[in-house]
Amino acid sequence: MAFPLLRPPLRTLLQLLLIGVLVGLACWPLNLVECAQDLLLQQLPGFRGGHWTPQSLALAFAPVLVMPLLLWLQAGPLALGAGSGIPQTIESLEHPAQAPQLMSRGPTLARMALWSTASLALMPLGREGPVVQVGAAVAHGLRRRFPRLLGALAPESLMAIGAGAGLAGGFNSPLMGMVFVLEELTGSFQTSVLWPAAVVCAAAALVSNLNGISIFTLGLVQTPQPEWQQLLWALPVGIGGGLLGGLFSRLLWTGTALLRQRVRQRPLAWGLGLGLALGLIAFASGGWSGGDGEALMSQLLDSQGSLPIPGEPMSIAAWWLVLGSRIVAPVLALAAGVPGGLIDPAFAIGALFGSGSLELLGGDAQLGLALGMAAGLAGATQLPLMTVLFALRMLGDQQWLFGILLSAVVGASVGRRVQPEPIYHALWKLGRTPELALDQSAPRR
Repeated sequence: MAFPLLRPPLRTLLQLLLIGVLVGLACWPLNLVECAQDLLLQQLPGFRGGHWTPQSLALAFAPVLVMPLLLWLQAGPLALGAGSGIPQTIESLEHPAQAPQLMSRGPTLARMALWSTASLALMPLGREGPVVQVGAAVAHGLRRRFPRLLGALAPESLMAIGAGAGLAGGFNSPLMGMVFVLEELTGSFQTSVLWPAAVVCAAAALVSNLNGISIFTLGLVQTPQPEWQQLLWALPVGIGGGLLGGLFSRLLWTGTALLRQRVRQRPLAWGLGLGLALGLIAFASGGWSGGDGEALMSQLLDSQGSLPIPGEPMSIAAWWLVLGSRIVAPVLALAAGVPGGLIDPAFAIGALFGSGSLELLGGDAQLGLALGMAAGLAGATQLPLMTVLFALRMLGDQQWLFGILLSAVVGASVGRRVQPEPIYHALWKLGRTPELALDQSAPRR
């Protein structure tokens, strides 16, 4: 069977590579901001040890000043830049008539600026929302500027491929981006989309990480545990991590429903209250609630256990405090409409739960971290295949495959019991307004 995209192959390949390169370049500044955030996090007591200093306190309470500014901008001049970015991408795919507005330069740059400011204030936000929207916007802009570019692909398919490339560029994970296109955005495995997505995602991941971001974000994590032990622990960790991931998504959906209109009406008051809450949570947790969660997971690996190390009653209480802060703090920021994502926060929730649980039970904390982060992310997103590929990419050792696969499947199933609808589509439906695309006559995928 022949596909139109295979004629002529060289021209098609070059066009796909061009899109991937441009998406990767667009994601590059966001990855630099991520690196800067990691440097700032090292000033907090939880990451460097020691006590609070005036400098570290200023960093922890930065959201008190930054959150009111962000919410004021989102309620006014940068209104189209509010929100994760993924619901806006889904809206553009489901109702293409909205794409020229949502995927234009203004909202894209606004979302990048808002997320960058929030991240440098150490708010607990992931980055998949902005990078997905950036990738989709680049693909959409190229097709509008050059209508014959990859003409055999429908505009919505090209936009979905660009969105997946943004995810690949943001996390240096081409397979994750490719599967995200098929599992979440298109909802079907189409060969005509599969291989173009693979090329674009690979190019985007390569270009966006030329500044030296490691291939395996957590390093090469090897496991001495036999596969039968991985499977044995995967069931309970998958259940617990899936419950926490599902709870995180449910709280995010509920919080968004409660805050969406309120923060638009009184952005400064709500911004001050939410910023103060984030600062107090950061102070109480020793700074562990700050940042997207990748630095926390790296710290867990470096210390070969959970933080704080469970064992004594106060240590166990501190561990639960940190775990609770990693659930509540991201919800407060994301529910207020600050651009960001939930992949890294959900990973951190699962990793913290899994490593601490196995350490309490006398097991291997690194095994718990691997199984837990897969369960947490799958429970939050209900995307088990994407989760497995990303977890393997983070850990760098396919010896984890059996345990991660079972943990992710169990986590996704359990998470669905807590949050019945996948969170990205639930947030998309929640965010739709009469002035934004309730046109039922718009073409659908």
